[in-house]
Formats: sequence, C-alpha cells, structure tokens
Amino acid sequence: MKSLVLCADDFAVHAGASQGIAALARQGRLSATSAMVLSPRWPQDVALLQELRGRIDIGLHLDWTSEFAQAAGHGLSLGAAMRRALLGGFDRSAARTVIERQLDLFEAQWQAPPDHVDGHQHVQQFAGIREPLVELLARRYPGRLPYLRVSQVRSGVGERLGFKSRVISALGSNAIKKIADGAGVTRADALLGVYDFAGDTARYTALMDGWLAGAPAGALLMCHPAAAADPDDEIGVARLREYAYLASGDFAAALARAQVELVRGARALQPLHSPP
Repeated sequence: MKSLVLCADDFAVHAGASQGIAALARQGRLSATSAMVLSPRWPQDVALLQELRGRIDIGLHLDWTSEFAQAAGHGLSLGAAMRRALLGGFDRSAARTVIERQLDLFEAQWQAPPDHVDGHQHVQQFAGIREPLVELLARRYPGRLPYLRVSQVRSGVGERLGFKSRVISALGSNAIKKIADGAGVTRADALLGVYDFAGDTARYTALMDGWLAGAPAGALLMCHPAAAADPDDEIGVARLREYAYLASGDFAAALARAQVELVRGARALQPLHSPP
C-alpha cells in the first residue's frame, strides 16, 4: 500500500464546508484538514472536530488573501500578495505578528499546537512570510514541530501541469524547503490536487485517478469539499462535487485500485524528512 495524506482545506470558511469535512473525516475519507482561524465560524465549528482528535491531522490554514484576512486588516487580493512576494517580499516583522496571531487563535480553540501548517492560496511559501513562519514553528513547538506543506505541484498520471500549477510552485517552493530543512521542520513536498475547479464529476473522477496513481511516497493531496453551498463561495459548485465524490463508493474503489492508504502526516512524512 502507498501512504498518502489527503487534506481538506478551508475548514470554517462556511458552515457547509465545515460540516462536509467533518462528515468525510468520520467516514475515513480524509486524513487531515486545515482551518481558517480568522473566520468567525472557527470558534463554533471547531466542535465538529473534537471527536476526530487523534484520528486526523488538524492544522492551520495560514491566511492573507481571504475576506477574513481583509477584515482583520492585513489581507490583500491574491494578485497583490503575489506582486508583493515577487517585488521584495512581505515585511518580516509585520508578517511575524500576523502569523503569531493566527497560531494563537488556533491554539485558543483547539487547546493544542497544529499538527501541520499550510496556506490559503499557498501564501505560506511567499517571500517574507516563509521565513518568520518557519522561525516561529521552531521556537513555539520544540519537540513537537508541526509539518509544513510545500506547494511544489506534481501532475497526476495522464495530466500535464498547467500555468496555475507552475506559478504556485515557482512562488517559493524551493526556498521554503531549504528554510525548513535548516530548522528541522518536516515537510510534505509533493502537492497534488491542483486544478481549475471546472468540469463535471467525470472530470474530477479522472483527475483523482491520475493523482492517486501518480502520487509519490509522502505526497499530500489537497481537496476542498463542502456538504452544502454558500451563496458567496466562488468555488461552491466544485466543493459540492468534490464532497459527493469523496463520500462515494467510487472513491473507495479508486483508493483500492491505486493501492493507496490515507494516513496522517506523522506516518507518511517522518521517515522521509527526519530533523538533522
């Protein structure tokens, strides 16, 4: 069997997403989720995760580009954040303050450190954010370091990397790997699950078959499911489609065909990236 971390991003983005993620995790169809702790839903939706404690990884979805981040005062559009990352990077001192606040918000509700950290729209590896992030993880959690997602996008079998995937990888994946290694932070390097959220169930099924077949050891596959739609959610239709597929017997059959076992990060990643 091949071990794979399947992580549902955007827990607490809205009620339907939180409910769908919790339901899939109870079904054994996920092994991780990452939470948007700036969302006003986080303090109440965290209750959905309590019965899953110790069964899946619960992590921080570091946020600079959502409506919640903009309401918090530090948010930017994705385009503006990318330009800042490319043109000198974020101010590290200011970024450290933002990261610390989100870690504090996570711990205040979960009463434990995050099992892992990634980023909404992959901001965790932007210049000026990645450096204080790794520094803070190493300082706050000695002896219990969360693992870190590296958004180095891999293609599935029969799939070619598109422009979106190449841009994501180019925005700091190699740099954050080097920084993480220097601090002894375990990392999930191969990211699968990137697509344009378009198409129908047949397309998502084919993409998933390719991702499962092509996943290297220690890979992380991200998804964005929701059990109910939200009128303000730009990818709401895709979330519903993903949820229906992941809950189905077709997905269980796909896992069996690909000989993939969904596991937590400590099991999938630690043998690959032990601290120096």
